Amino acid sequence: MVVYTPIMAMKLPLHPTPFFGNKNRAFWRLQMLGWGGAMLLRALSSLANAQPWSFLIIVLIASITGFSISLILSVIYRALINRAPLITWGVTSVVLAIAVGFYAFIDSWVISLYRTEGDSGFAQLFLGVFYLDLTLLGAWSALYYAINFYVQVEEQNDQLIRLEAQATSAQLAMLRYQLNPHFLFNTLNSISTLVLLKQTEPANAMLSRLSSFLRYTLINEPTGRVTVAQEVETLKLYLDIERMRFEERLSTEFRIDDDASPALMPSLLLQPLVENAIKYGVSPLEEGATINIAAQLVGSVLRVTVSDTGPGLQPGTDPSTLFGVTSSQPETTADSTRVGLANIRDRLAQAYGENQRFEIGERPGGGFQVVIELPFEAREVPASLATQQR
Repeated sequence: MVVYTPIMAMKLPLHPTPFFGNKNRAFWRLQMLGWGGAMLLRALSSLANAQPWSFLIIVLIASITGFSISLILSVIYRALINRAPLITWGVTSVVLAIAVGFYAFIDSWVISLYRTEGDSGFAQLFLGVFYLDLTLLGAWSALYYAINFYVQVEEQNDQLIRLEAQATSAQLAMLRYQLNPHFLFNTLNSISTLVLLKQTEPANAMLSRLSSFLRYTLINEPTGRVTVAQEVETLKLYLDIERMRFEERLSTEFRIDDDASPALMPSLLLQPLVENAIKYGVSPLEEGATINIAAQLVGSVLRVTVSDTGPGLQPGTDPSTLFGVTSSQPETTADSTRVGLANIRDRLAQAYGENQRFEIGERPGGGFQVVIELPFEAREVPASLATQQR
């Protein structure tokens, strides 16, 4: 049993952002942290070596000097980082050597002013601090390039992900809008016929339904998902239009379980299946046929079935051959069902990868059947699933 507490249900108001989301802010944070840490270590080392407290002024000046030089280096490195490797590393080596020499000169001069009675000459002081300053600026330079290369790689990865998402979105849009267009042509022809016969009321009714259906298809994003209940309502709107053409020859049955209604699925996924059922199941038979649409939950899987009582597949037909035509090939009347099925299969593969099932074949008792299985996702958890989780 899962017990939900207010603490579990409470949403934290915090929205963490990547450290390098703002590169300028990240740079100054690292600068403060790095040079502040270096100053602390040098101060502790001086006190551990029995240096007087006044020597901390030398440490402070050295840290400020290093901080300032690193700011100049950051400007130079920023201009070099995207150059050819030979230029980047060659100029960096020269600039770093000059910066370390300048840093060591200032440190030596400050120390010599502090130690007026010391035995060490300026040259000895210079060599003594040169290696320490080389370590600090060398490590700083290495970290600067490493962090910036890392940020560039992450930005390129993000850009690649965005491009892949845009390509996927464009492909899904292409697949959806390439679905069988015969419905639109047939409907417009039917409206034209009704107008010629001066049957204005049926023509207006069909035109109104067509307008609502097209408005729905244009408003919804090709990559968007809708609930099963919304998809069924769209199908009913589409079937109302087709029923005005076929009248009693077209009958439908919907068996949508309550738990399956809030499940999410790609928008306009079922319309081409129903369209194929009308074209190849209802049209060839004088008495027409019945189209069945069912949706149910099988564990954590949404199963949607579209079937018809039409003539079904021709004897000896392999269902896999219905995927033989791709959307890039010219479409003929005989191949239109193949294009529709192939596009639906591609849409499911784009949206769910291997976590989906798309199966076509004979309907038990005669006719044609398509079975789609998708991972269950819903905006609201059905009551039965909530009970199982408890």
